[in-house]
Amino acid sequence: MTSPRDPQREQLELFHALPGEMPARDVQDLMAYPFFSLAKSRRSVPIDFRAGPVTVRVEGTAEHGIATIWDADILIWAASQIVEARDAGLRSSRLMAATPHEILRFVGRGTSVRDYQRLKAALDRLQSTSVATSIRQPNARRLHRFSWINEWKERADGQGRPLGIELILPDWFYGGVMDDSLVLTIDANYFRLSGGIERWLYRLVRKHAGWQPEGWRFDFVHLHRKSGSLARFADFACDMRRIVARQPLPGYALAILRSRRGPEVLAFRPVPSTAPLRPGGSFGHGAWPVDSQ
Repeated sequence: MTSPRDPQREQLELFHALPGEMPARDVQDLMAYPFFSLAKSRRSVPIDFRAGPVTVRVEGTAEHGIATIWDADILIWAASQIVEARDAGLRSSRLMAATPHEILRFVGRGTSVRDYQRLKAALDRLQSTSVATSIRQPNARRLHRFSWINEWKERADGQGRPLGIELILPDWFYGGVMDDSLVLTIDANYFRLSGGIERWLYRLVRKHAGWQPEGWRFDFVHLHRKSGSLARFADFACDMRRIVARQPLPGYALAILRSRRGPEVLAFRPVPSTAPLRPGGSFGHGAWPVDSQ
């Protein structure tokens, strides 16, 4: 019995994962906006973010829920592979082949049977999550709709021995990765961050502060909206204060700016910095850019 034709696969050239170590890369759009659940428990409540011309709507199924920020590690692996191939003058494709071992090792996970099962569950969530966004659309009223993975399957040879997995990435994601201006290198220690909030915060900080000595800042209210978190604002603010106290983000120093009026403000800048942190977790006076979107 012959397998049914798959027009999408027939039009794509298979891109095998490159061997060896490489820098981790992330797409700025995914770092700046709430595309993923920050909770390890299943989230079925949609993410609905709107700010000016930007719309982000993310929905999951009752069975799998919305893809999590830990699931997004697979997309970071994919982006890293594609950029590495591009920079080496090699052809890449939205149709990728790799072994679970290669993906798990890159993102700092174990390679036990349980880790393989978790990887498959992550792939299922990425495939079943539905995204609609105005980002990178010529008209803000027109939304691009896609899933993080169009489809994926396990591969085997003629004797049934496993050969790894194949997955197809959406055009929207692949286009962002191929645009060098939309990709940033991230610290490999990002994968060591265990909390959803701190993972989301690192990506936001890396995107906005970059290597600017003066850094950046957001008020807590805006951060809460930008995170897409279901936590109450009071609980979210407590999480922010705990993160600032621990200083867990690789390559960045955090501080809370307080005033008698107005919300608390999270300030961040790359380290080492010419303006040191003051005792008590606040930066010295300086000109800080403020982002309101």
